[in-house]
Amino acid sequence: MTGERTGIVGLVLAGGLSRRMGGGDKCLRPLGGATILSRICERAAPQVERLALNANGDPRRFAAYGLPVVSDSVPDYAGPLAGILAGLDWAAAAAPEARYLASFAADAPFLPADLVRRLDAGRAAAAADLACAASDGQRHPVFGLWPIELREALRQALIEEEIRKVDRWTQRYRLAVVDFPATPIDPFFNINTPEDLARAERWLESLKR
Repeated sequence: MTGERTGIVGLVLAGGLSRRMGGGDKCLRPLGGATILSRICERAAPQVERLALNANGDPRRFAAYGLPVVSDSVPDYAGPLAGILAGLDWAAAAAPEARYLASFAADAPFLPADLVRRLDAGRAAAAADLACAASDGQRHPVFGLWPIELREALRQALIEEEIRKVDRWTQRYRLAVVDFPATPIDPFFNINTPEDLARAERWLESLKR
């Protein structure tokens, strides 16, 4: 199920190599009786009109989720900006009425249920081009709101200028940074290691009490 019509579509970024987790798709690891990815989709899908998944390799491994799977067009795992570009290209083709793409990391199962609404409100209030989330004094640029009209500018930056760092590209535009509370759990806590996964299990149990 997707959310009300806002002109915003969504993308879950799962195109990384997950080296610290030992490789493979860490978003398919179990967490509290479900996969990390299923928990993220449960939170993200109601916030956007349509939701897609950015992942590389055989898309059939994600068939159970019923999402369009879009791969990077920039080779050699060029980082999250390549995933954003893939999402912008997908949005332009599949949802031409959409204005923005909201991005979600595939390893952060506690993401805010009001993330997209607050990013969009923050962007509008600041008359900004882009928006990203922050918590506890730290920015989380992969949780962002991206104008679809900037996709060709991003393509040029990635391919011709070989820009890889998100902050290096977003500094060219007016960016709204929207702060979220980090208690009782930082909603942008991301699972990178087996120890992180164990911590997320404990937090999940604590939220049930």
